[in-house]
Amino acid sequence: MGEALAAVPAQRTDTERIPAVAGFARRTPPGASDSPKERGKALRDRITRTSHAELVLPADRPDAVRAVEESSRDRVPELAPIRVGRMAATPFAFLRGSAGLMAHDLTGSPVTGIGAQICGDAHAANFGLYGDARGRLVIDLNDFDETVFGPWEWDLKRLATSLVLAGREAGADEDTCRAAAFDVAGAYRRTMRLLARLPVVDAWNAIADEELVSHTDARDLLGTLERVSQKARQNTSARFAARSTEAVTGPDGATGRRFVDAPPVLRRVPDAEAAAVAASLGEYLTTLPEDRLPLLARYTIHDIAFRVVGTGSVGTRSYVVLLLDHRGEPLVLQVKEARPTALLPHLAAAGFPIPDAGHEGRRVVHGQKRMQVVSDILLGWTTVQGRPFQVRQFRNRKGSVDPAALAADQVDDYGRMTGALLARAHAHSADPRLIAGYCGKNDELDEAIATFAVAYADRTESDHTHLVTAVRTGRIAAELGV
Repeated sequence: MGEALAAVPAQRTDTERIPAVAGFARRTPPGASDSPKERGKALRDRITRTSHAELVLPADRPDAVRAVEESSRDRVPELAPIRVGRMAATPFAFLRGSAGLMAHDLTGSPVTGIGAQICGDAHAANFGLYGDARGRLVIDLNDFDETVFGPWEWDLKRLATSLVLAGREAGADEDTCRAAAFDVAGAYRRTMRLLARLPVVDAWNAIADEELVSHTDARDLLGTLERVSQKARQNTSARFAARSTEAVTGPDGATGRRFVDAPPVLRRVPDAEAAAVAASLGEYLTTLPEDRLPLLARYTIHDIAFRVVGTGSVGTRSYVVLLLDHRGEPLVLQVKEARPTALLPHLAAAGFPIPDAGHEGRRVVHGQKRMQVVSDILLGWTTVQGRPFQVRQFRNRKGSVDPAALAADQVDDYGRMTGALLARAHAHSADPRLIAGYCGKNDELDEAIATFAVAYADRTESDHTHLVTAVRTGRIAAELGV
């Protein structure tokens, strides 16, 4: 009897029938100590949530002026004064242009080691509205020049700090500004916990835009969002082309349009430069899904101009390409230089590997697609005269809230809304159970992030004052009001 029993082969359970497959999660029993949630909770013993209140500046921190000068290296030299002038406008504007400096400073702060695809420049003005493929408006993060795989808390701390600075610029009192930073972290934490509880597919597409206001209790923002939406619906290629181009007739009698110089923001480029940009669009087409190619094949390239871009990107090479269809209706593409992320020199100090981007335009496009629920259908990349560029639609119904112009009672609402959007973006690349396990149920992390944000906002104001003094004394050139 014993021998007969011994001869019976061990039976596998149903869950063991199929072996683990690379690329899929392994089976973890509910409540196991090595589940993502439990691993996140265990991290609190090593990196306490209260420790995120600390602001420890690295000993090798450059002064504000030198940091601005270093970040302008290899940009178009004649545009550097415009960039300095924009950064000197307000402390919030200084923060917008100094993602690299803040990343350097964050290397002295605690890091959990949980990685995600991060924006790298998640300040409050980098959220906004844009049109999807069918023209409907969505709201999400909308700037990815610095995107990289890195510490999720860097994005959260930058966003919270930006709300403090924007609130101060808007005239809100200090309690309101701190409350906005607290609410950013609270909304992030609560949203991550919600996503951790949902089925994976539901979490991936969670918090539709029509639910965002109620989810974040941001009803005071309804009027502002509606006004921004109305403007965004009119912010199209056609409207930009109507304002920035003129009709022309060629030697063969063919009619078309061309850009009109509007220095220093928009200028036509020499023929050789325009030809190089136009030629690069062949490479761009190879980076698009094949189903997009018949769409662009119905347009003709008519003109190319150089256009100065926003605060953090001023000095990068950026072109607008005017395309016209058979009816003369325009589509404008932006071909924007993609520089290495400003966070790159600081990732190793935070314990993250330095990535090999391969092509910086590809890094930006793939990072954007990893973070957004819906992305521009014409996102791609190319190379112009040896430099990497990203390509995207220009003015595809984009609109944004100016956080520094909000009423005091709206700043915390905006903070909750952007905090929720940031959590949703991070949850596409990081397991929300892991981050939620670390963040927990109480407001311990929220308090710490708010304390950090106020301290770093004070630091940024000091840096801004240093830059303004340097401009006044002539140490660094600035063109103001551009």
